[in-house]
This record gives sequence, structure tokens and C-alpha cells, in this order.
Amino acid sequence: MAKAASPYGWIAKSLATLQRAKWHRQVQPIEGKGGTTITLEGRPCLNFASNDYLGLAGDDRLAAAAAAAVKTYGTGSTGSRLLSGHRPIHDELEQAIARLKGTEAALVFSSGYLANLGTIAALVDHRDLIVADQYNHSSLQMGARLSGATVVVYEHNRLEQLEQCLCERRSHHRRCLVVTDSVFSMDGDLCPLPAILDLAERWNAMVLVDEAHGTGVLGATGGGAVEYLNCRHRPLVQIGTLSKALGSLGGYVTGSAELIDFLRNRTATWIYTTGLSPADAAAARTAIAILHQEPHRLTQLAHNGDYLRQQLDQLQIQYLDSESPIVCIPVKDAATVLALGQQLRQQGIFVAAVRPPTVPTSRLRMTVMATHSQQDIDRLVHTIQPLMAGQGCPPAEHPHPAE
Repeated sequence: MAKAASPYGWIAKSLATLQRAKWHRQVQPIEGKGGTTITLEGRPCLNFASNDYLGLAGDDRLAAAAAAAVKTYGTGSTGSRLLSGHRPIHDELEQAIARLKGTEAALVFSSGYLANLGTIAALVDHRDLIVADQYNHSSLQMGARLSGATVVVYEHNRLEQLEQCLCERRSHHRRCLVVTDSVFSMDGDLCPLPAILDLAERWNAMVLVDEAHGTGVLGATGGGAVEYLNCRHRPLVQIGTLSKALGSLGGYVTGSAELIDFLRNRTATWIYTTGLSPADAAAARTAIAILHQEPHRLTQLAHNGDYLRQQLDQLQIQYLDSESPIVCIPVKDAATVLALGQQLRQQGIFVAAVRPPTVPTSRLRMTVMATHSQQDIDRLVHTIQPLMAGQGCPPAEHPHPAE
């Protein structure tokens, strides 16, 4: 009898396919703390690939708060929040998030991904409708699929398509949830939130907005795109992460006290997982306090984003529309963006070379931090300029179709 083929034999073939397409990935170890300058493979690089927008991940005050929490509570929460995993530091963090976001209450998760998966599944099921932007983060897309709801995707920020979906489909479902990022992480642009909320109100739909790249970045107090777009008074569900501008780890949902009480009782990814570690909770709480005490970080972050775009404009380097610290230069294919990323690293600049399947089309993704200097940004732009010449890059508008 012939030996049967291994049931795992397909894995090697799939890896080979990824290699041929230049889609294969591997980790890049960064030595020491993060910051505007990092060490990669033993050499210093200017860091324009981080989501540490306020420069707090390496702040000694966050480290001290985390160490103090470990000394008080230990290294782990030891159980789910409803059993043995709840600590006073969790209450303090949730209250701080609610104040930052201008809401009644908040609920902290072990990651932003878990917050999105669990919240969407708690709000809707197979009887319901989700209408979602095509560029939503993976966690929003996965949460929509796992909820069992009917999912309709509208083209990126196309309000007329969103309205058409609601007009044609809303009446056939019990509940409806409109789902969108506030700041789109791989493009840098914002959703038209006021208009989305107007449509949702007209069609009796809930709105869930992911503020992962808005919290601590936009708004007069760092409250996010919801604050920046003057929508704090509108009913909606806000989700975000503690791992970007707030320099820690974890996720949150914030909104009305009634919403949070419901999610506390119905969200599987919160109920059935270990609570956020005391160290992470303390670090995030301290980051929010620093954000209040040092508002100049927000001002400098906004200035740095504007300055980067101005310099690219002067050198006629095309980039995707952006109102955030995320600025992306479109590149024609995966092989080219990998080569550009490597050339930049050789010259001491670390920029994310993003390619499919993370995004439909390749791009250099640059992120500025509040702690970057003008000289840092000048060096980035003038290093990129000669590399982009003759690359045949696609135009600067959003060029990719729905997946």
C-alpha cells in the first residue's frame, strides 16, 4: 500500500507561494527601547515605523508605574475579571479612559483585537445587518464575520453607497451596526463620522468606530477622531487600543453606562479571558495622566505630520490623502516596496514596507511621533526622494479596489 501523503504537506507549498509573491514575512528584532532612534541588526536607525505616536512607550514614568503595579499586584491578573482577575487598577484605568473619551463608562480588554471581536459579536447576530467600510482593520472584519450577521461592505468612505445599503437592506433585519475605523491605519485618512452618524440616525442603526489610531492622536485633549470631528455628544460605540499612543497593551470599549454593563455581561472575549495585567493597566493609566499634563505632545505630533506632508509636497513625492501622523507613499508592487524598505534601512531609516495581503496595494508607510525633530523628518524625506525617482508608482489617490 502506497504511503499516504502527509496531511500537513500543503503548508510547505503555501509557504513557497508566499515566497514567490514576495508576501512572506518574518520578524525584525529591535534591540532596547523603542523611540525615534532604534537599533536594528546592531546599527542605529531613525524610526518612522512605530505607532508610538506620543513617544511614551519608552518613558521612564510608564516603566515606574508598571513596576509599582507588579510589586503591589504581581505579574498577572490570575483569572478572568468576573472571577479572580479584577484589581483596583482596572477600575482606575477604565475611569481614566471614560474621562479621556468624554463617556459615561469604559471596559478594558486584554487587546484591541479582542475588544473588536467580542463587542461586535455581542451587539449583533445572525438576525442582524453589519454595514462596513472596505478598508476596516482586520479585527473589525473578523468580528463582523464571526458575529454571524449579514455583512455588506461599502467602498471606502463612499457615503452614497452606505446610504444605498441602508435603504435597500435595513428593513430586512432586526438590528443594524455601521462599522468603521476612525483613522484608517494603512492609509492615514479619516472616516466622515458626522455624516455616518446622520445616516445611522435616519435608518435606526448603531455605529461602532475603532479609534485605535485616533486616541491620543487627534482632538483638543487627545480624545480621538470623535472629539476632533465634534461627535462626542452623539450616541455611538467607541473602541480603541492602549498599545499605540498610550504606550502600553490592551484594548477598551467606551460609551454609555448601559452599553458597558451589557458588554460586561455578554462579551465572550472579556468574560472568558484573563484580565489585563496590572503592569499594562498601570502604564496605560499613567500615559493618560501624562497626556493631560503635557498637551504639547499633541501639538507637536500634529505639527510633525503637517511638516512631513509639506516637505513631500515640495519635493513632488505623491502620498495618499492623510489627516493623521500616518503618511503612505504608494509603490507599484511588493518586490519594489521591499527593495525600497531595505535601501532605506541601509541608510539608517526604518520605514514600514507594507504589501499584500495586509493591503491590496503596496506602500511605504511612514508614521511620525511627537518626539521626532524637524531634522529627523528632513533626513527621512531627502533620503526617500532619490529612491522614488523612476519607480513608476501609482497615483496618490486610493487606488485599490475592494478585496
